[in-house]
Amino acid sequence: MSTAVALLAFIAGAAVSLGTSFLLVARLERVGERLGLSEALLGMVAALAADAPEVTAAVTAVAHHERRVGAGVILGSNVFNLAALLGLGAVVAGRISLHRRVVLLGGAVAVWVAAVSLLVVTGAIPAAAGLALALIVLAGYLGVLATEGRSLERLRVPDRWAGWLRSAVTEEEQELLEAIRPARGRWPDVLTAAAALVVVVAASVTMERAASDLGARYAVPEIVIGGLVLAAVTSLPNAVAAVYLAARGRGAATLSTALNSNTLNVVAGLLLPATILGLGRPTGQAALITVWYALLTVAVLAVAWRQHGLGRLAGGLIIAAYAAFTISVLTSAR
Repeated sequence: MSTAVALLAFIAGAAVSLGTSFLLVARLERVGERLGLSEALLGMVAALAADAPEVTAAVTAVAHHERRVGAGVILGSNVFNLAALLGLGAVVAGRISLHRRVVLLGGAVAVWVAAVSLLVVTGAIPAAAGLALALIVLAGYLGVLATEGRSLERLRVPDRWAGWLRSAVTEEEQELLEAIRPARGRWPDVLTAAAALVVVVAASVTMERAASDLGARYAVPEIVIGGLVLAAVTSLPNAVAAVYLAARGRGAATLSTALNSNTLNVVAGLLLPATILGLGRPTGQAALITVWYALLTVAVLAVAWRQHGLGRLAGGLIIAAYAAFTISVLTSAR
């Protein structure tokens, strides 16, 4: 395709994909409400739906043997999420207040998945092993959210631990109750969600192919196309939603959106396709992005736990870290 056609396809694909993903999120939340899902599980459903553009773009890239683009989209998107969802959210809102239990509960899963992704990308463990390790922890987390901690008694978890986990889930549920609260869905919502998903996938594939074509045409490194361009564009729906929640004082909902989005990104957009299609040989550029993602995750959670949230200064530092990340990726691509 010509440059003009590729550019038009990229812009149109991005606009349609991002616009339709909002519709997809809204309809899936209604369907989840109809099924009686808890607020925390509704948040997971919304995060997965909002992640559809980056997951689709990453899988498309890996399927076309552009593994640096695929890994870059997911891992770069996760770094962008931390900066745009939590950093920018804290700057806009002035402060994102968080319960320490919520930070530790969601943060433990997020750090585990980030560590697993680092092991897989550097070639320390196979992708299949990484997927299994991530799914074990994710399944346990989802089980706790689904039962609001009641399942812990059957597993003979010590009363002190079980009580702590139930309190953490309750605190997160209270925040998400006001942040989500969708109407009960009907059959038209199911059909609309299915149609929206098809449109998002098709538009995201178009966007990724156009971006890769433009990158090849102008000799832009794959890691820049994936880790910076596609990563930022595909993450915009989550960023807008998180800044909106932060401005309304819904701290736990903002944190949940960021961490759950990053976890689902890695599982569905990196580990699963890598297990099926392969990830290729480890590269220093992919490792660089993964290290940034893992270290920034730990740093953000440490500050959030210590300060019971994130203030404007912390938010500004997170954004500055993303700027440093961008410079490091551009430098490594030379």
